Amino acid sequence: MRELIKSSDRGYADHGWLKSFHSFSFANYYNPRRMGFGPLRVINEDKVAGGTGFGTHGHRDMEIISYVLSGELAHQDSMGNGKPGGANAGVIRPGDVQRMSAGTGVMHSEYNHSKEGQTHFLQIWIMPNQQGVTPSYEQKHFPDTDKRGKLRLIASPDGAEDSVSIHQDARLHVGLFNGDERAELPLAAGRLSYVHLVRGELTVNGDKLSAGDALQLAQEDRVVIEQGRDAEVLVFDLPA
Repeated sequence: MRELIKSSDRGYADHGWLKSFHSFSFANYYNPRRMGFGPLRVINEDKVAGGTGFGTHGHRDMEIISYVLSGELAHQDSMGNGKPGGANAGVIRPGDVQRMSAGTGVMHSEYNHSKEGQTHFLQIWIMPNQQGVTPSYEQKHFPDTDKRGKLRLIASPDGAEDSVSIHQDARLHVGLFNGDERAELPLAAGRLSYVHLVRGELTVNGDKLSAGDALQLAQEDRVVIEQGRDAEVLVFDLPA
């Protein structure tokens, strides 16, 4: 079973400093048919103007993944990340994956310090399978060579293949595809998959996707990625 969701069907908010497309219901965008998919709750495609950002705000009991497409995003949180003397620099750049487990509660901010260019990134929320965990932070870089013509695991419940680890039986892969490059991701019985095309064009299980489109899959045994044209894609392997 497959459902193609066009980019134009997403919610949209223009706050001046922030332009955001919402794949699922978020803030003032409400669509009862788009409340999430399995434990995947949020995919926001955000464009943050230079010299602006998200002020300090709180989260709890959520796995939050940030994936920068262009520009830079500076992160600070109540765990000390991004602050002088903190454990992590907190600046994420293209190819970086940042994971924050909010758990019992965390305060954080995200800022584009550039005075000229905007920061373009994806904000992803996954509901955890454990409540009240100790908040934690992780940041890793995945070069394009790791993603060229294949699906690179970047988030998983056990940190497999040097991915960031999340509190959920979910796996997130990223790939770059062009021309004859092709990849398959087997799906275990009962699993779901959500495919989000970041940019370019791509065929997934026979359906053609353009930038911003998504494909929801259930009762399928694999995800087949092919016929890419300057494509960058996210593929989620999710519990039902």
